[in-house]
Amino acid sequence: MSHEFRPGEVITYPYLWAWQQQRGETEGRKQRPVCVVIAIRSASDGNTHLVLLAITTQSPEVGRVGLEIPDIERRRAGLGDLKQSWIVVDEYNYDIVERSWYIEPHQAVLGRFSKSFMMKVAAMFAKREASQGGSTDSTDMPSISAPSRRKPSGLLPTHLRKARKKALGSE
Repeated sequence: MSHEFRPGEVITYPYLWAWQQQRGETEGRKQRPVCVVIAIRSASDGNTHLVLLAITTQSPEVGRVGLEIPDIERRRAGLGDLKQSWIVVDEYNYDIVERSWYIEPHQAVLGRFSKSFMMKVAAMFAKREASQGGSTDSTDMPSISAPSRRKPSGLLPTHLRKARKKALGSE
């Protein structure tokens, strides 16, 4: 039995930034801490779908959206050795645990953010996704034959959008 991922958990993952993808890169350049913002086990296929937000020590550039992580939350997340860090909420990586080239069945969890902090993260992420406009459907799901990688903001699959709305109490 593999680890059951939960929102708020922090794991390491080779995050692929949007700018890297735009240059044609297909792999993240290094392992970095990421926050699981959405984790859903699909009733249709039993697979676990994850939406991952990057954690970085660099403050967001002008025009980017990020949330600074308070000291207590950094310690809860197992990131106490970082002086300052942010969760980037204006882009994400999407992966399916059971088909991932990057997530191990018994992946170590560095730590977990508090529920109240995750509500702030989820609200910022939902607001950013909503501002991107776009409706999506199941055809937005990445191909299952290839490693699942980053999906551009605004293209969250329908079942993940519904779960996000339910989690935020807006459905």
